[in-house]
Amino acid sequence: MTAPAVRRVRTAEWREIRDLRLEAVGDPAASIAFLSTVEQERAHDDDFWRRRAAGASLSDSAAQFIAEDGSRWVGTVTVLLREQGAPDHLGRTVSRARADIVGVYVSPRQRGTGLLGRLIAAAADWAADRGVPELSLDVHRDNERAQAAYRKLGFVPTGETFASTIGPELVMVRPGRVGA
Repeated sequence: MTAPAVRRVRTAEWREIRDLRLEAVGDPAASIAFLSTVEQERAHDDDFWRRRAAGASLSDSAAQFIAEDGSRWVGTVTVLLREQGAPDHLGRTVSRARADIVGVYVSPRQRGTGLLGRLIAAAADWAADRGVPELSLDVHRDNERAQAAYRKLGFVPTGETFASTIGPELVMVRPGRVGA
């Protein structure tokens, strides 16, 4: 069995990006993993998805990586670079430049295979190449499965907590690529 290939999305793949996002937010654990719902995502028009694909594939401040098992997309992670002093996606002021991991999803049949680590590694390498070696993410306080997966990948809680639209969350960080 060949492991799924991990790569950055391409601009023309907006339909696949949309479909994977709908699958991700439709996951039973999504209510404590995503800041949106299937209904909210379905409400976006095709132009929204085209713009999202362009940004995720071409931007120097954001990148989306996917895992591809043959023709089926089975995982994704997005990394957003944040400048010091700028607001993040939740309006919090960024205290120092960082790379935020968001939109993490691995299909149920691929969980526990190491695929999440490969997706995070791709995001970490991309961020480190842009001078931001540390990764940061927010995870719901009650999403123990996700917290355990992130801990296995070297993320540790910072002690920072906050309330978002999905409830209480905590911040986790990990160093990026060694030598970055």
